[in-house]
Amino acid sequence: MSHIVKLLHTAKTETAGGRDNGVSRSSDGLLDIRLSTPGSARIGTNPEQLFAAGWSASFANAIALAARNRKIALPAKISIDAEVDLNLGDGGYFLSTRLNVRLPGLERDVAKDLVDEAEELCPYSKATCGNIEATIKLI
Repeated sequence: MSHIVKLLHTAKTETAGGRDNGVSRSSDGLLDIRLSTPGSARIGTNPEQLFAAGWSASFANAIALAARNRKIALPAKISIDAEVDLNLGDGGYFLSTRLNVRLPGLERDVAKDLVDEAEELCPYSKATCGNIEATIKLI
């Protein structure tokens, strides 16, 4: 576990209800969403979609940081498709994930080095390392 040198941000939300019929709001009011179960007719998102969006956004920033550290110009159209699976196993519910990274215009070995470094830099990748099955693939 890392030692905190400086706290950069604390995200605060309040959730009423759960994934079946809940709502989540951030303390600053910028996030105000309805929650729904995957596959339901109810309008809303689910925790897996939120996790996928958060991790992929954080991973994209980690790629940008790795590129800056190496003085590499990133192409404008980098993208990450994130997939988060909610699974049921013998021990209960668990997650598995895939991040499919596109870095068009970069040589494959350079892009692979950036993805590898981003995996070490990204706070979501650090938090999930060894805790869930996660595949990060350069496409």
